[in-house]
Amino acid sequence: MLLGRNLSMNTDLKRKVLTTLAASGLCMALAGCIPASLADTTATGALFGARPAAEPLSINIFVASTRPGPRSNALGDGTAHFSLNMISVPPGHQAGQIELPTFGKASPKNHFVVSYERGMGAEEFSSQIASNLSGRVGADRDILVFVHGFNTSLDEARLRLAQIVADGRFGGVPVLFTWASSSHFLAYESDKQAATVARDALGNLLRDLGQTSGIGRVHVLAHSMGGWLAMETLRESAIGGNGNLNGRLGEVMLAAPDIDLGVFRQQMARLQGARVSVFASAGDRALNLSSRLAGQRPRVGAIDASKSGDRAELQKLGVTIYDLSQFSAGLTGHAIYANAPAVIRTIGAELTRTREGEGSGMSVIDAGVNRPAPVSSTPGVVETLPLPGSGGAGAVQP
Repeated sequence: MLLGRNLSMNTDLKRKVLTTLAASGLCMALAGCIPASLADTTATGALFGARPAAEPLSINIFVASTRPGPRSNALGDGTAHFSLNMISVPPGHQAGQIELPTFGKASPKNHFVVSYERGMGAEEFSSQIASNLSGRVGADRDILVFVHGFNTSLDEARLRLAQIVADGRFGGVPVLFTWASSSHFLAYESDKQAATVARDALGNLLRDLGQTSGIGRVHVLAHSMGGWLAMETLRESAIGGNGNLNGRLGEVMLAAPDIDLGVFRQQMARLQGARVSVFASAGDRALNLSSRLAGQRPRVGAIDASKSGDRAELQKLGVTIYDLSQFSAGLTGHAIYANAPAVIRTIGAELTRTREGEGSGMSVIDAGVNRPAPVSSTPGVVETLPLPGSGGAGAVQP
């Protein structure tokens, strides 16, 4: 996991950063934003409404994992295991950070803490998600599926999703799909194999979520190699006749996707009408390294949106481009989507934006049959959106 200046690190995470720097030869200075406190922002959605500002924010995260054990890095056979986790976010949390202790035990008042976790079977997993959706209205009926990237442990992935939910003000149900990443910078090829093995499990998860009673939309946010995994899975679903997840597919947001441009063309050819966004930065050093390892083949997440030729490559595919090149958060610029407050708030705005025909109906466990399906925008339109600098001045127009 690539970490910015604002991320307090424990010993294990410090070791990973040092390994990353040594292996890649990067000596870029840490940079980031001065974010607002979680307690200082206006709470929206069911998740944020009743919590006193001085109390930690508890976020329930449903986890589907292809790791053979809770913290195993073994490849496994792709079988999914399910659990419910509760993550405690400190009241003084700063957007763009994951506060962790430098040493010693984490405190809920100052740090992110996994306060509860319980395994469950597939049927209970589905029923609990439906139960959590019951009684919700508007965007709070939505599910956000987060697919992490290369070199990411279970702990890093679930804390990252909790941070995204808090900073993006997402009031729906968050679901983490975690695959058996080796959580090591030099294990790129083995991670690619683990992601490949996980495609069927992710496909089954997305299919089942799309059939959940009372659901609004299923959004997918995927980072780095997880972007390749998500797009491959959606492509296979489309070939099987269910590319729009029973009419419930919402935003597909690819953050720094480690996807070959030629492969991306094939994936998009199957996802006609899907709302796909790419958060890209020409200065993403991790993806530039990935490109060199692949024989200088360009990666979608490192496209230079300031160049008309590069924009044209994605314009043909009907995706929305968010140009993050002005930001400098993190060691390599690979995790800007979550480290820069202005960017994560833009993601949150996209997730909560009302679509024509959806209304603000209530979700109940036995509802959903007659609910209007999400309306996708006309494909073929590309908006290049250079976001404001790391100071965050100015509004980002969706």
